[in-house]
Amino acid sequence: MIELFIPTMIQMYIVFAFTALTVIAFVREKYPIEMICFFLLCALLLFGQFFPVYDVNGNNMLNSGALLSGFANPSLIAVLALLVMGQGILQTDALQPFTRLLGFSGPKMAVLSVLIILLLVAVLSAFMNNTPLVILAIPVMQSLVQKMGRSESRVMMPLSFVAILGGMTTLVGSSTNLLVSSTLQETGYEPLTFFQFFVPGCMLAAGGLIYVLFVMPFIMPKRRSMTESIVEDKKEFVAEIDIHEGSPLIGEECIDGAFSSLPDINVRIIQRRGHIILPPFEGYQLAAGDIMIIAATRAKLTELLARFPGFLLSQDKEALISSDGDEEDATEASLEEAERARVLAEVSIPPNSRFIDMSVEQVSFARQFGVVVLGIQRRARIVRRRFGRIRLEAGDVMLIAGPHHAVNNLRGNKDVIVLSGSKAEVPLAHLAPRALLIFVAVIGMAATSILTIPVAAVTGAVAMIAAGCLNIRQATRAIDRKIFLLVGSMLALGVALEATDGARYIAESLLELPFANSPLLMVSLLFIIVAICTNILTNNACAILFTPIAVNMGLNLNIDPIILAITVVFAANCSFASPIGYQTNLLVMGPGHYTFRDFVVAGLPLIGIIWALFIAVAYYYYGIPLTLK
Repeated sequence: MIELFIPTMIQMYIVFAFTALTVIAFVREKYPIEMICFFLLCALLLFGQFFPVYDVNGNNMLNSGALLSGFANPSLIAVLALLVMGQGILQTDALQPFTRLLGFSGPKMAVLSVLIILLLVAVLSAFMNNTPLVILAIPVMQSLVQKMGRSESRVMMPLSFVAILGGMTTLVGSSTNLLVSSTLQETGYEPLTFFQFFVPGCMLAAGGLIYVLFVMPFIMPKRRSMTESIVEDKKEFVAEIDIHEGSPLIGEECIDGAFSSLPDINVRIIQRRGHIILPPFEGYQLAAGDIMIIAATRAKLTELLARFPGFLLSQDKEALISSDGDEEDATEASLEEAERARVLAEVSIPPNSRFIDMSVEQVSFARQFGVVVLGIQRRARIVRRRFGRIRLEAGDVMLIAGPHHAVNNLRGNKDVIVLSGSKAEVPLAHLAPRALLIFVAVIGMAATSILTIPVAAVTGAVAMIAAGCLNIRQATRAIDRKIFLLVGSMLALGVALEATDGARYIAESLLELPFANSPLLMVSLLFIIVAICTNILTNNACAILFTPIAVNMGLNLNIDPIILAITVVFAANCSFASPIGYQTNLLVMGPGHYTFRDFVVAGLPLIGIIWALFIAVAYYYYGIPLTLK
């Protein structure tokens, strides 16, 4: 093994250069995050190999084991497991009752419901671990904004930020606060009490909340994934509901122009014993044998299929899907498996298709391809006829349901075009109670410290898979590789900064500044340096590193060291300008479709606001003088 020995100071400057180049690359976004992380990791591994840093026992602190240990970090594993749990909740649509409760009609009431959730998270995060709170709130907010037709990117980052702001008000609000208290105790001082910094913490949090609630939504990007854009498209499909004996729709009466079991679905025609009934349907009661021609968006048809599969798929159609066209092979077990494997997709009829001028019944998609046509969308024209008798035209878009392999097989068929990105699983609504029970149990055990968050999260992810709420493919797809690589590589950078004494060098250089005789300026400078470092390292690392330095600074400036320790508490919680700054930022990065730059743009102003408020708090509340007496 070749080793090149250079002074430790030069090693530290090299790591500083790595840090600066990495931050610049993240902000510029010229290259994908994954590529930047791989290059950083490779550079650190080579640096540790050829320029080792030894501890007192002669061990290389920059060996591959130390640098790669971040990929086995319990916090990272917990975040990935929590993503799997969140996917299980979404896959079963388990939070639909809660989103209905909060899903007020009208844009003003919808905004009010979002504000209520954010304020509730801010308050509760002061008294319990904010990571489980954000985990619980993410799927609720997702479902809510989808119902509202809003972009998830407008609310996910504010959700994380309000949890962090609430967590800086009490001792148990964040693990960072507890670490500062324990480090303070190790240096010979009394630990912080539960409400010791509650009042100044509320002052800072209140100022931050005003920015997060009323300014951030206007600067957040209106970014949506391709899948969301398709699911939330307002185009309507013509579909058919056959009311058989035993259907829960029998006896349903039209009141105020709508059937209560079919909300937001436009009923075009009701056919009863050969007679056509046209709107309005006020006072009509549905009966067995009725055929309803409806028009609804894809989102509404998906919800209807998830909640009441029998409305859109008869037993015959279920059998055809599960047996790939052979009714004799359909069994109860295969029907259940078909429902689990069923996906929705949109297919278009090209101009040269042989299906043109053929009706849906004549084509028989179920028997030919193992898929069922749920609806047809034809430009802006309203089709008033039996769904199966609609003759296909070039440009028609059909919403189909079927197993993964059946839909994929259609991609090679020249008579239809499977629209890219339109395929999506149907929620397994009947498993929602099971998923919700697992979710609540895991959050409860983590919040009450029966299990640590990593153990609870992994247990919950495994339980979701074992309970059938999602399969292995869906679970692995829920794991965001960007988060995995970003956290692992940045933790490696943190190891390098600590091993080369880079972080300590920055902190101790504070005491050599020319205006060291101004306590207020020194305390404010300590705050902003810790606030910056907490977005590059981790908040816990900053808490442990800067607390002893803050205590020494307090002694030199003739200020109560406890006040300087509280300064570290507030500053280390300013994890707003980086997705790696705090776990909740990582949790919302995927659902909000954020980039590194989004956190910088939205987080830096918030750090500036908290910094300015802290200077006022330090001067007026704690009485820190501008100059030494």
